[in-house]
Amino acid sequence: MLVAGLLYLGRYKDQLIIAEIQAMEAQARMYAGAVAAVVVAPLDVRSQIVSRQVAREVVRRLTGGHDIRARLFAPSGRMVADSETLKRNNRFIGSEPLPSLTGSDESWGEILRKPLESVLKFLIPEAPLPQIPDPGIAAADFEEVRHALAGTAHAAVYDDPGGLVINVVVPVQRFKRVLGAIMLTKQDGEIEYAMQTVRLDILKYSSLAFAITVLLSLYLAGTIARPLKRLALAAERVRGARTQRHAIPDLTRRGDEIGELSGVLREMTDALWARMDAIERFAADVAHEIKNPLTSLRSAVETATRLKDPERQRRLMEIIAEDVKRLDRLISDISDYSRMDAEMSRADPEEVDLKLMLETLCNVNDCSGPNNVRVTVSAEDNLRVEAVEGRLGQVLQNLLVNAISFSPVNGEVRLHARPLPSGEEAEIIVEDDGPGIRDGREEKIFDRFYSERPDGEKFGQHSGLGLAISRQIARALGGELRAENRLQDGRVLGARFVLTLKTTARRARPARETA
Repeated sequence: MLVAGLLYLGRYKDQLIIAEIQAMEAQARMYAGAVAAVVVAPLDVRSQIVSRQVAREVVRRLTGGHDIRARLFAPSGRMVADSETLKRNNRFIGSEPLPSLTGSDESWGEILRKPLESVLKFLIPEAPLPQIPDPGIAAADFEEVRHALAGTAHAAVYDDPGGLVINVVVPVQRFKRVLGAIMLTKQDGEIEYAMQTVRLDILKYSSLAFAITVLLSLYLAGTIARPLKRLALAAERVRGARTQRHAIPDLTRRGDEIGELSGVLREMTDALWARMDAIERFAADVAHEIKNPLTSLRSAVETATRLKDPERQRRLMEIIAEDVKRLDRLISDISDYSRMDAEMSRADPEEVDLKLMLETLCNVNDCSGPNNVRVTVSAEDNLRVEAVEGRLGQVLQNLLVNAISFSPVNGEVRLHARPLPSGEEAEIIVEDDGPGIRDGREEKIFDRFYSERPDGEKFGQHSGLGLAISRQIARALGGELRAENRLQDGRVLGARFVLTLKTTARRARPARETA
């Protein structure tokens, strides 16, 4: 505001001065024409001169009642007439305005205006103007008079304690002969008053802008900076926390970006704590699962060193071998499970043809195992999903092997793939004819290291991580895996696993070109 006011103030003042000079110049030319009309005109044009006595009276009458001073200078540079002096008995008598009878005309507003003007002039300095010559009774005192006596109108602006002083001088000419110069002088308080008004307006609006800026700063500090600082401090406490949980402030009711940031930070913190809890539980589960075969292995080794019977030593060595295999299988599954998130986050999903994948799995697993279980497939053509092909194959292989292991002799496992009505998702269903899932265990079977195997199966053949890994992969692919029983008239016909994944746009396979 101050810079804009500075630029505007200079131009505004120049325009006011130019307008005043133009008006005074037009008035001065009228006076010069009136003075030139009273010259004594002898036959010889070159000897024409201005009658001083008449000129003084004309100048006095022309400026009577006006707040302007007129001075007439002879070609020699001597002042001939001055509207502010009257000649009586060969003596000049000066005239000045009388002071007010009521005392000072300054109101409180005028009194306050002066210090404000000083402040504004300090903040918005102006170019200094020359001081008016004093007493200024000869042409030599005024450069503009010398220009006018040379035949050119001229103007000058001076500084004075009472305000700006504007001099406009035009030559007095008749028949192109310069007979003198007339100078109009005006102490223009109107320009100063207009400038004071503009300065006060600039100060007023600058103060208003400053007040608005302060209020906006306080508002922004209260609505943006302070909440952000609260979130930053809370995030720092969360980062430095070891055991104690620190909550992120809930600012979601704001409904703006700060509230959205608060919600995201809260969700991120909750996910972080959930991940840390999961890591702790996983570490505890791993320690527990590894401890069992290690305990069995240690007992078998200690017992084998004391036995002398070769047959009993051989059976203990078989137990040791089984425990070693179980440890190896367990460690492999734990390693696969622990690096699953990192691998899935780096892998890019691609289009996977479900029918082709299911048919491949069917060909590999059909009539495999001691139960001679048959595997059948039913899927629509060109049904594709977004997935990582290797990991999706791992999930389906786990579900298929699990279904085959629970199926009766010469049983059947059915693989179905169908799109959902929305067209944005597809279901892959694995059904078997086994004993089904015990009541209330539909979610429990997806827990880590939970194992419930068919009767007669040798202990330790499975780590209990297969279904947990399968659900983890499904969720990493943006889908879901659930388990349920196949029921008919309240009777369990078998188990059913349903894998839901997002589909891609259906695209027709391009026809193969032939020669």
